[in-house]
Amino acid sequence: MKFLYTISLFVILSSCGTQQKTNVASQKKLTDDQLLTLVQKQTYKYFYEGAEPISGLSRERYHSDNIYPSNDKDIIATGASGFGIMGTIVAIERKFITKKQGYDHLKKGLDFLAKADRFHGVWAHWMHPSGKAKAFGKNDDAGDLVETSFLAQALVCVRQYYANGNAEEKELARKADELWKGIEWNFFRQNNQNVLYWHWSPNTGWKMNFAITGYNECLITYVMAACSPTHGVPAAVYHQGWAKSGAINTSFSMYGHPVKLKHNVVGQNVGPLFWAHYSYLGLNPKGLKDKYADYWEENKSHTLINYDYAIANPKGFKGYGANSWGLTASYSVKGYAAHMPSEGEDKGVISPTAALSSYPYAPKESMQMIRHLYENMGDKVWGEFGFYDAYSETANWYPKRYIGIDQGPIVVMIENGRTGLLWNLFMSAPEIKTGLKKLGFESPKI
Repeated sequence: MKFLYTISLFVILSSCGTQQKTNVASQKKLTDDQLLTLVQKQTYKYFYEGAEPISGLSRERYHSDNIYPSNDKDIIATGASGFGIMGTIVAIERKFITKKQGYDHLKKGLDFLAKADRFHGVWAHWMHPSGKAKAFGKNDDAGDLVETSFLAQALVCVRQYYANGNAEEKELARKADELWKGIEWNFFRQNNQNVLYWHWSPNTGWKMNFAITGYNECLITYVMAACSPTHGVPAAVYHQGWAKSGAINTSFSMYGHPVKLKHNVVGQNVGPLFWAHYSYLGLNPKGLKDKYADYWEENKSHTLINYDYAIANPKGFKGYGANSWGLTASYSVKGYAAHMPSEGEDKGVISPTAALSSYPYAPKESMQMIRHLYENMGDKVWGEFGFYDAYSETANWYPKRYIGIDQGPIVVMIENGRTGLLWNLFMSAPEIKTGLKKLGFESPKI
């Protein structure tokens, strides 16, 4: 890929140190492309400079303010690591790091994953730097199929990226292939039911008993399970389990935007905006359709509902509007919350990842948000790893904290909106084409 950089952009990007101060005069000279590149580069630092040092993978979170000392700096997050792996491919192509640095970083991560605890091929939600699983909850101490699926899509992208490389790169592609093909998706049907289950533990078995049904962030879990050539599941698992034999469908509109998929939330509403991101980092929603939905239109509606909701601002929160929008799961003024556009789940907190990771669906609206955050809010929301996780103007709350699973989609989805890089890699895999066809999908990419 060829990217054009001006001398002025080089100067801007080179100056992005960890203590960067904003300068409104210089910011306003940035073109959209320059600002997007800057945001991607600064955000990617979370997964490179800020990576967990032993594994080279993503930390669960990082607190620049050090207010909450036990901030899981040493805990590796499986899903966020998948997002960071995809971000490394972006970083190589954008020349944020060298080709050799990117290869070494990816190899370190994949070598760690190959030795880490796995449960029927499935990684835990969290891992210690030793590779041992760390419990996420009382009975959630081992295999996490959904987090593993976020990682699996990244492994497919790595394989495709290095498939025609030199001998070392081909070996890395082979390792990525071996890791994703070792995931026993069919085991997670819990005794051959036509539905997938989120968790399994050698200590508590199926005690979590959490069946994965749509619609939420887990479409990619079913896609990866159907596409596996080694431990795949039949199409009936998707149609009866995920789509609930058609009960996944609904029909209503919010702010004039139609919604055809019934989100797993109370009432006629849409869920947190990350539901339009996590499954689509590799899976290209453009032209992607099955008998349940047109996924591009669904994700556009989900995004624009958030945008219009912020403008309507029914709860009267300070700062909401066309330049400050997007509700998703993130830090909240009190703890952590799955923010969404409804009376009970809107807590006056804006999460930058929501609008920024929606760049492919609403580039103009997303760009407005990026400019406002960077040019007007500055150091209140911008730090060493890009924009902080969340803020509330109503509460005058601007925590200097990051969460890996929120930072990752920013780098990847902005790139997909600009060049389609990860979409093209993922959709080029023959197993993905075959699996999507098996499930009844149509797409110009298959």
